[in-house]
Amino acid sequence: MLTNDYKAKLLNGDFNKSLSYIYCGKDTDVYVARYVRAIESFEKQFGEGKDIEIFSAPGRSEIIGNHTDHQRGKCMGASVNLDVVGVAAKNDDRIIRIKSEGYKMDVIDLKDLHFKPEEVNTSAALIRGIASSFEDMGYTIDGFDVYTTSNVLKGSGLSSSAAFEVLVGNVINDLFCDGKEDASSIAKIGQYAENKFFGKPCGMLDQMSSSVGGFVYLDFYDLKNPKFEKIDFDFAKANHSLCIIDTGGNHADLTPEYAAVTKEMNKIAGYFGKEVLIDVDRNDFYSNISKLRTIAGDRAILRSIHFLNEVDRVDECAENLKNNDFKGFKKKLIESGHSSFMYLQNVYPASLPKEQGTSLALAVCDQILDGEGAFRIHGGGFAGTIQAFVPNKKLNDFKAKIERIFGVNSCYVLAVRPVGGYKLAE
Repeated sequence: MLTNDYKAKLLNGDFNKSLSYIYCGKDTDVYVARYVRAIESFEKQFGEGKDIEIFSAPGRSEIIGNHTDHQRGKCMGASVNLDVVGVAAKNDDRIIRIKSEGYKMDVIDLKDLHFKPEEVNTSAALIRGIASSFEDMGYTIDGFDVYTTSNVLKGSGLSSSAAFEVLVGNVINDLFCDGKEDASSIAKIGQYAENKFFGKPCGMLDQMSSSVGGFVYLDFYDLKNPKFEKIDFDFAKANHSLCIIDTGGNHADLTPEYAAVTKEMNKIAGYFGKEVLIDVDRNDFYSNISKLRTIAGDRAILRSIHFLNEVDRVDECAENLKNNDFKGFKKKLIESGHSSFMYLQNVYPASLPKEQGTSLALAVCDQILDGEGAFRIHGGGFAGTIQAFVPNKKLNDFKAKIERIFGVNSCYVLAVRPVGGYKLAE
């Protein structure tokens, strides 16, 4: 569809049903205006009268399964109603050009899709890696132009990078692969690009949650082919909102803290001749705690206890949602949060005992919610954000009290989006 026709149809309301669906019933006028601006920005960058498609890929929240993926465990994520939107069109230049709002344009020559050391930690690396992966699968990729705009909050733990990867994967899949690759395949391609080209050894929770959409249950035992299941649960009917609270913590110097979690769990697994904890027999583990104290230390044991119980909680949460037992689901989330604090010990860094913004936020949530809702550390932990499921009847009071402590716009009110990577349709 040509750019002017697309704008006219948007303003005429032809896409309102799709917009209401992917943005959880929020004000469609806001999204119509956003999409029209994106098309106009595309025209300014790449010219008018192009035949375009529009794609969306959401951010994600880690629901439960804290630090389980690196031990080939289980976790659950969910897509949220913040996203990267991309206006895309083919070109005749055998070049990929992607201009993201607020950033310089990335230009990738399709004649050279090899890894570039100088591109590590850049968006260009992700684009090159995704295109390379599609070509390795036997597809012929031609040139295309994309303008993107994102409202996925950076530094919030909502994974703006995975949303970008899923968006680019969906653009290529639609324009050059006849949509043959499914959501799982696109997630794997995104993870490959992030691991091999971007230089970040991430798991697949982020990409799979963004690509599949809704609540997504994941089992990482087979890393090459992780099991996943989209759980059919209508979050809107739960009368709760998903809040992400930014406590203002800085992750900059916390790499050793994150690395220690994996290292300590692996040391426990190694005692039993295993690479990861998922393969350790629980009875053997508990029978050998006295020996493990000398070999690995008490914190490693506690972190392993967290893992062994957390993978069970993931299964229980999935069953709760399948049975529409939101009360039971919230109970397990609170148990997960307590376990992260007591056993995993990733709520604040041991080296900075005076900086406990996330601990304070959890305590405030406990006081405000007073037995209703649920709250836990969000993502890798040690600083940054926490997550809370808040009854809508308490939402205004909750947000006001949180922002009185942590600042204006520190409490992001979100919904669980029912769909992942998406091409806008009438």
